[in-house]
Amino acid sequence: MTALVDARFFAEVFITLFVIMDPPGTVPVFLGLTSTMTGRQRNRAARQAILVAFGVIVSFALFGQELLSYMHISLPALQASGGLLLLLVAMELLTGKMEEPQPSGNAAVNVALVPLGTPLLAGPGAIVATMVFVQRAHTAEHWISLALGVIAVHLTLWFAMRFANVIHKVLKDSGTTLVTRIAGLLLAAIAVQLVGDAVRAFIEAG
Repeated sequence: MTALVDARFFAEVFITLFVIMDPPGTVPVFLGLTSTMTGRQRNRAARQAILVAFGVIVSFALFGQELLSYMHISLPALQASGGLLLLLVAMELLTGKMEEPQPSGNAAVNVALVPLGTPLLAGPGAIVATMVFVQRAHTAEHWISLALGVIAVHLTLWFAMRFANVIHKVLKDSGTTLVTRIAGLLLAAIAVQLVGDAVRAFIEAG
C-alpha cells in the first residue's frame, strides 16, 4: 500500500464485496451454467462475465444514483427484480434445463452476460454496496482505495472461475450435475432472501 491508498477503506471495500459476490460460491453455479461448454468456451465465458460485472459495477458507481432517481426506481425495487431473475435461473439449474444442448453460436455469450455477469456477479447487493461506498468516498485516497478494492474482487472472481476447469475435470459430468443441483437450491434460497428483504423494505418505507 502507498500513501495514496487508505488501507482500512480498501480492506472494507474488498471484504464487503468479496462476501456479497462470493467467489468460492460462484464456482458451482458457474459450472452449472457452463456445463455444456468446452474448456476454451468456459474460459471465454469467465472473461466476458467478469468484464460485464465490472462494467455494471463501475457504471452504477458513477451514475447509479442519478439513474435510479431519474427513473424513479428505488433500491428495494432493484433488489426484488434481481431476486426474481435469479430465481428463474435457479429453477433452470434445478430442472436441468441449463444442461440441454444449446445452439453453438451465442450460447456462451448469453450465459456470460445474463445471468452470470449480472445479476449473479454484479447483483443488487454488490451494486448497492458500491453505491454506498461511493457516497462515503470524500478524498482522493478513498477513491483510489475504492477502485483498487473493486478491481481486486473482480480479479479474485476471475481466478475462481478460471480454476473451475480443474474442478470440472475432477468431478466429471456426474459430479458436476450433482453440484449444479445443489447450486440451484442455494441460488433459489438467495433469490427468495433478496425478494423477502425487498418486500420488507417496501413495507417499512410505506
